[in-house]
Formats: sequence, structure tokens, C-alpha cells
Amino acid sequence: MKDNKTLGQAMQTQVKRRSVLKAGAAGVAGGMLMPGAARVALADDKKPLGAWPAGSEGDSIVLGLTVDLTGPYSAQGAAQQRGYELAVEHINNGDPILKGISPDLKKGVLGKPLKIVSADAETKPNTGVQSATRFIHDNKAMMISGSTSSAVAIALEKVCNREHTPYFTAISGSNETTGVDCQRYGFRPCYFAYMACKAVAPVAAKELGKNRKAAYLTPDYTYGHTTTQSMKEFTEKEGWTTVTNQVHPLGAKDYSSYLINIANTDADVLVCVAYGADAANAIKQAKQFGLLDKMKVVVPYSSAYIEEEVGADLMAGVIVAQGFWWTMQDKYPEAKHFVEAYQKKFKGMPRDSSFYAYLAVMVWAAAVERAGGLYPPDVIKSLESGAVLNLATGPFSIRPEDHQGIVNFPVMRGKKKADMKNPDDYYEIVQIVEGKDVVPDLGVLGCKLGDYI
Repeated sequence: MKDNKTLGQAMQTQVKRRSVLKAGAAGVAGGMLMPGAARVALADDKKPLGAWPAGSEGDSIVLGLTVDLTGPYSAQGAAQQRGYELAVEHINNGDPILKGISPDLKKGVLGKPLKIVSADAETKPNTGVQSATRFIHDNKAMMISGSTSSAVAIALEKVCNREHTPYFTAISGSNETTGVDCQRYGFRPCYFAYMACKAVAPVAAKELGKNRKAAYLTPDYTYGHTTTQSMKEFTEKEGWTTVTNQVHPLGAKDYSSYLINIANTDADVLVCVAYGADAANAIKQAKQFGLLDKMKVVVPYSSAYIEEEVGADLMAGVIVAQGFWWTMQDKYPEAKHFVEAYQKKFKGMPRDSSFYAYLAVMVWAAAVERAGGLYPPDVIKSLESGAVLNLATGPFSIRPEDHQGIVNFPVMRGKKKADMKNPDDYYEIVQIVEGKDVVPDLGVLGCKLGDYI
């Protein structure tokens, strides 16, 4: 099997193979076929994998998207949908923005337009897996993307690995996604718990003080547990003490029992690991219980739109990490282009949910162009090549050993309402963190990628 075969070479191989097979038929009849000819042709053949070759033979190429449009992460899922739509529009139209991102990107992918099929994953692993499987088998999808819940992401990367179809998370915070649960066909472009906590802890210690006592609110699944684990590790290195960890179910509505337990400690910092609607509900209820009158708040892995759901009055002074913030356009030209395009199409400022969806499509499309075709192992190896793209958070690449994106992201402080210059001006960027400085060393999280076939 030859790596990175161009489309032209692949077509020539098929022509040669047909010629050899015709010669073989004549040779069987006339005894003229050279013994090695058929063996060479068959050895060079590529067996069907996933939706290939059927998914590469039509007039368009299908992307299957599993987005959480209902459940506690529905705001993030809706934003992802917008990011995917913008990316596909830019690729199908050959938008000039592509030239700044990567020289590999062209109009269409391999000269064909992209087509989206999508479904609501409902923040449920089984629902996401059923949708992805249907997209691959019925729609011949050549790439699957989507997720906010890491439980959904891990389930999707496992089924896509089995189906030999590249899968990209949109958002997945759990350390395990590119750790012990990593898969050859799974890729995580976004930052995650370990990276966020390593970046946030020293900023929080500088802003709030070294000798703090922290109380945690942790959603009871892989994202919550690994984020709390990493946050404890890095804050305790800064001199903080963990006094309680209150574990709650995903999608909880009432946090009173957990907040009462926190109120009965001497904690002076609330570390809200909860995400999406869970985080918004927890912070608003913490205010009602009077906790925010005596406690500072840190959200180490902050969801898009939490600032709108909670409001500037409660978010003022809160330390957060988030994957993207629109004022990064002041530093990166591609951020400016992305923000302007998003604002024009959707009449609002983008958040990290939209950015990471957009990023996933661009990274996959560039890899397919470099591979010269859609044969799944060739695309995977192209993604593992270390190619650098210029995106809205700066230079981006994928680490080949675990498929983790090396991506920059901001650590921010919530602004007082009086300091907001416009309705979207919720945060001041304290630091833009370079992904290479906070990504874990290889082997720390236990990733062992499997075979290509």
C-alpha cells in the first residue's frame, strides 16, 4: 500500500488493474499471462473501508454531524451547527479566507462540494452513536464530527474507529478523549481539561491569592472527574487547598444540597467545573444562597454563552478559560476574518463552540487534499503529518502520537457591566496561552493508538 497516493495515480492504478484483469482473462484462455502480473495488481488494490469508496464516487462529499440541540449543552450544539455551516459555505464557495488558513485548501474538496447531514445527539452517547452509524452506512459520510459531552465524544470516536471513518470532536474536555480512550480514527482539535487547568491555575493564584481554599462542583461523568482532578493538581501546586468536592448529576436543576454542603465549609473559592446550562444554573443558585458574597469563582473550562445566561453582574471578576474569544481578532488576522464572516452571516459574535466546529472541517479538508483522495488510512496519515494551519487562535497542528490539537486559547476575567464597551464585551483577556506550553507530555494520559486497518 502506497501512502498519500494522488487522485490521478489512483485512477491510473484502476485503469492498469482493469487492463491486467482483461489480460488475465485472455491469458487463462490462451496461457499467455505472466504469473506475477495478477499478484502485483491485487497487492496494490485497496479494500473498502468505512464508506469508502462509495462515499468518494458521487457528485458531493458528505459530512455527518452529531450536535447536541437538546439537553444541558444545547446552546453549544446550536453554535457548533453554525460553525459547521460557515466552514462548508467557505469551502464550497472557495472563499478567499481559505488562502490564509492553508495552501492545501481549495474550492470544494477534491473538486467536489461538501454536503452536511446532521442529527441531534441529545447529549446522549447512544443517540450520537446511532446517528453516526446511520450517516456512515446510509449517507456514505466520509467524516463525522460533533459533541459537547465527552461521554458522547468518546463513544463516537470508538464507533468511528470501528467504521474506519475520521471523527473530530467539536468540544470534549475530558482528559481521556486523547488519553486512555484515544483512537486511531479519533481527533480532538480543541483544548481540554489538563491544558485548561494548567493554564488557569497560575492565573487564578495571581489574581485571587496563593493560599486559597477551594470547593468544587463536579458533574458526574468523565469530563467532570478529569477536570476536577487536573484542577486540584495544578492549584495545589500554587498553594491552594481542596476542602470539598460536590459531585452532581449531569443536567441537574437543583443545586441546593451541594451548595449547602459548600456553605458549611470555610472555602473562599468556588471552582465550578459544571458546563453549559449546568454551570449557569449552579452559579445563579450560588448567588441566591449568598455564597458569592464571600467566595470568588473560577470556571476552568468555560462554556460558550455562560456569560449571557448568567449575566455580567455575576460574571464580573470570574476567572475562566475558553477556547476562543472574539477580541482575539486584535492579535490574529485569521480571527478577524473569521469573526467578520460569522458576524455577517449570523448577526452576532462567535464563541468557541462555533470556532471549533469550523476548525474541524478545515483541518479535515486540508488533510484530504494533501492525501489526494479519501481512502481512510491515507487521510489519517495526512492528519498525522504535522501540517500547520493558521486559524483564529493562531498556528494549529495535530500531535501525531495521540491526535491532540496543539491549539492556543485565552484565559480571561469577567468584566464589570459598567466596563463593557458593547453587549458582547463580557471578558478581558488576561493571557493567550500557547497550546504547546500546556499540553501534557506524551504518555502521561495513557494514549495508545491502534492500527490503521
